[in-house]
Amino acid sequence: MATSLNYQLHDIVEMKKPHACGANSWEITRVGADMKLSCTNCGRGIMMSRFDFNKRIKKILQVANQKEE
Repeated sequence: MATSLNYQLHDIVEMKKPHACGANSWEITRVGADMKLSCTNCGRGIMMSRFDFNKRIKKILQVANQKEE
């Protein structure tokens, strides 16, 4: 399983608190100094610093497929 520093685009993660729509799974859509997440239920996007992301993440639910050849 990936460690807390190995996040990839399109990983599905679970955060400590659910979104207002009730879903608790997010897709990573940008990785860098800031992290951009999209709710898998309603599609709402949020951005947060990597520091805040590391504090708020609970676990990685699904790792993105590696199809680069």
